[in-house]
Amino acid sequence: MAATILDRIRSSDSGTYPADFQKIIDLIGETRPVGKEAQDFIWHAYTFGKEAHKGQLRKSGEPYFSHCVGVATILAEMNLDPVTISAALLHDVIEDTGYTVEDVAKEFSDEVAQLVDGVTKLSDIKFRSEKDKQAVNFRKMLLSVADDIRVIIIKFADRLHNMRTLEYLPAVKQRRIARETRDVYAPLAHRLGMYRIKSEMEDLIFKILEPKASKELGKLISKRQVFFEKYIQKFLEPVKQRLEEAGIEATFKSRFKSSYSIYRKMQDQNRPFEDVYDIYAVRAIVDKVESCYSVLGLIHSFYTPIQERFKDFIAQPKSNGYQSIQTTVVGPEGLPVEVQVRTVEMDRTAEEGVAAHWQYKEKSPKSSPDDIDQQVNWLRNLVDILQAEDSTTSNQFMDLLKIDLYKDEIFVYTPKGEVRILPLGATPLDFAFDVHSQVGLHCIGAKINGRIKPLNSDLHSGDQVEIITSDSQKPNSAWLKFVKTSKAKSGIRKWIKGQEFDESVRLGKEILEKELRKIGKLKEWKHLKDSYHKLKFESEEKMIASIGSGHRTVSSILTKFFPEEYLNAKKEQSESQVAESFLSRARRNTKGVSIQGINNMMISFGKCCNPIPGDPIIGFITRGRGITVHQKTCDTVGPNLVEKERIIDVDWAVARSQTFLVRLKILAQERKHLVRDVTDIISSYDINIDTLSMKVDGDVVTGLVIIEVEGVKQLDKLKSKLLASEGVISVDRE
Repeated sequence: MAATILDRIRSSDSGTYPADFQKIIDLIGETRPVGKEAQDFIWHAYTFGKEAHKGQLRKSGEPYFSHCVGVATILAEMNLDPVTISAALLHDVIEDTGYTVEDVAKEFSDEVAQLVDGVTKLSDIKFRSEKDKQAVNFRKMLLSVADDIRVIIIKFADRLHNMRTLEYLPAVKQRRIARETRDVYAPLAHRLGMYRIKSEMEDLIFKILEPKASKELGKLISKRQVFFEKYIQKFLEPVKQRLEEAGIEATFKSRFKSSYSIYRKMQDQNRPFEDVYDIYAVRAIVDKVESCYSVLGLIHSFYTPIQERFKDFIAQPKSNGYQSIQTTVVGPEGLPVEVQVRTVEMDRTAEEGVAAHWQYKEKSPKSSPDDIDQQVNWLRNLVDILQAEDSTTSNQFMDLLKIDLYKDEIFVYTPKGEVRILPLGATPLDFAFDVHSQVGLHCIGAKINGRIKPLNSDLHSGDQVEIITSDSQKPNSAWLKFVKTSKAKSGIRKWIKGQEFDESVRLGKEILEKELRKIGKLKEWKHLKDSYHKLKFESEEKMIASIGSGHRTVSSILTKFFPEEYLNAKKEQSESQVAESFLSRARRNTKGVSIQGINNMMISFGKCCNPIPGDPIIGFITRGRGITVHQKTCDTVGPNLVEKERIIDVDWAVARSQTFLVRLKILAQERKHLVRDVTDIISSYDINIDTLSMKVDGDVVTGLVIIEVEGVKQLDKLKSKLLASEGVISVDRE
């Protein structure tokens, strides 16, 4: 520290700074003056970081601290505040040196320490796989956004600088980092409106993952550069003259689109480079919104617009805050040219995204979740989901993260005219969850532009959506197959998990009480306070649920508390002995299923999935409750599949006359003779109706019908016929 302080005093007294530090200060000074207090604060971070990383080298042989300076320089180019730039200079101090969060807070401030901690990876935890490590670190970074969104801005600059210097790493590691950047960082930067960062990342990814194509395309772009520069001058000449006559000031910029976006366009359209014309964009930048529309009208008066390529993102901004008028016109010689018209502020937001909203302050106040404004509303939703989804697996987490990153957007309206921005392909159910999670959970139907439509219908821009709810409606796992947003998927999964947990508690309680009665310890158990602590459970309810779900055996729990009584009353048997004992006792009638080739055993069918002939099935040996047959896709059995010894082979062995009960839920628009038509269709297949009930809720009728069917084929024919009936919205098996 003494050397750092002397270095600071010596440099300040002489009035000179290292060139890399001076560049950071000069970049900040391009947009606003840098006060002495702010400059000293950044210099302190510079000298502290340099001393902390002393002796550390990068793979290139450069001092490691050069990376920290590179990250800070990127942020200075984006006009970030001194606190953020100081945190960038220190962003690897906790991870790669002996300093702690507390040290950074004491030396600088809690604000700087929290930013550095948010960017720091979790290095002291052992992970089962690289995917688990990636998921946990992304989760930590995104949850830090709830405290300060600058965490993610620093992380983007960190990743961009690393991508610029990947050539010094082994090829395998280069490709792994490039893929991770392609899959998460670049799309995330795009969703936050940070076009400049995203565009450079994609071009660097392109060079690493497709080196040959990148090199060839670079040569083609270079050859075409001169032609396009002359062409754009010709294109703009009459426009500039007319603007001057009208007294409208406008600055024009023109450039090729990024190499990666051109390559992707060639791949998507299956065209060679020579046949892709709209790869050169012209940007008109004006001082006010009114001038945007004046410039647009003037350009359209000279050149014919291509109607389907016109988009007004000023009147209807994108969810990431992007605003601009985009039009493609037919220019001289019949070549299409894309033109973007925007104000100076819109241009900065389009390039820097969320970073453009950070203004320089001598003392930047600590942000809060409310600081994540409408521009990043979807990110706030993602943070809320992550905070509520502590138990998600690495696969589920990465799925949630990626769901919204690759989608184009549509704009739909509530009956009151409020705009909701959703991903392309979103359904009324996604819309319902976007309004509120409770609306989604109880959504029973929807009206799109005044007409009742199924919940899995695709929405389109301009649609007006009205959600119909019912207190009796409950989500089901089939919804997960068609919803598109992370908010909807998370809400449905959370509800299903809650139901599964409640059922596990109920079953676990039954099994536990039954075993306690056998050894005469039911009353004593009730007097054992906080018994779950001994087995490292968070609550007694979670311990009991573990029994019901099959994750813990009742014997493993009771032997901890009543070892002698339980072991004497119930001698330990292996899982195979339990299975054999049960099979010998259960050999009675088959109920339509052959178990491991034996047809004379009593079984039960899972009420959760109600399998019928034709469904792929498995048998599951449930402790204390015999063999239950489930559909192979049944969510209830899913968590138990890790215990392979409890899974048993089963096949259908059904007599022709045998029937199975199936419950159908029918949603339909209320109309005359609906009940008659439904019963007539069912009767036409010679199917017996066991129970039928219809409930009217507004314009929607919910029908529950229990029928006896011979198998899946017969049921599928019936469902198709019912769906073809007038006003029927959906027919689902429950």
